[in-house]
Amino acid sequence: MAAVPSGQDPTAGGGGSGSGSGNGNGSGQRAPSPPLPTRHTPLTPGPRASRFQQVLDSSLSHTLGKISWDNFAACYPTIAAQAPAVLRAVQKQMVDRLTALCKKEFDSVLQSRNVVAKLNELESLVSDAERRRDDAGIAEPPIPPHLLPPDQVLAAHLAPHLTQQQSQLNAKLQTVQAHNAKLFDDIQKQRAEMQSLMALLQKVFEDIDGANSQIEDVADDLAKETRLVEAEMTES
Repeated sequence: MAAVPSGQDPTAGGGGSGSGSGNGNGSGQRAPSPPLPTRHTPLTPGPRASRFQQVLDSSLSHTLGKISWDNFAACYPTIAAQAPAVLRAVQKQMVDRLTALCKKEFDSVLQSRNVVAKLNELESLVSDAERRRDDAGIAEPPIPPHLLPPDQVLAAHLAPHLTQQQSQLNAKLQTVQAHNAKLFDDIQKQRAEMQSLMALLQKVFEDIDGANSQIEDVADDLAKETRLVEAEMTES
């Protein structure tokens, strides 16, 4: 066995060279281990969570209470008469086993659904609502629904339906208004086009009137020349 140099850990003989070749510095230091996961701290159940757990335990006890010794012995009268101690042990083991399984299943559901945390959050929300109500200083409590007048009850029932109908009518009104605006723009464009055509026709008529006035000045001379030309053609 080779001698170990002074100042070197004999247990890190092969690991030091491998670490040095891997890291390139020959220090032989190990990578830091990952931190341990944080320990799960159970939540302290509030009043509602405690009451919920009490209801679960009470329901389970009431349900398993149906497997009483009298009911169990009535199912197995022969064994109850000949070996009651054995039958009592079986009944007790069955009840204990079912109790443990049901509680384990309940605890699994409570943890997976995060029931305790949500009930505690509900507690804080209710406390906050009560504090805001107290800060608001409401002197009179709200009127119970069964004491409201009929017109208010009817209005409360019709409000969602009327709101929906109003939204639909507003949408239709906006559509009609947009369509009317488009039609108005088209009419305005057509009117502008008609006005431009009327102006063009008016100009043409003015040109025709000017041409007619100029022709009237020479109409007599043209008529005389035309009659002379016709007379010469007739004589010839």
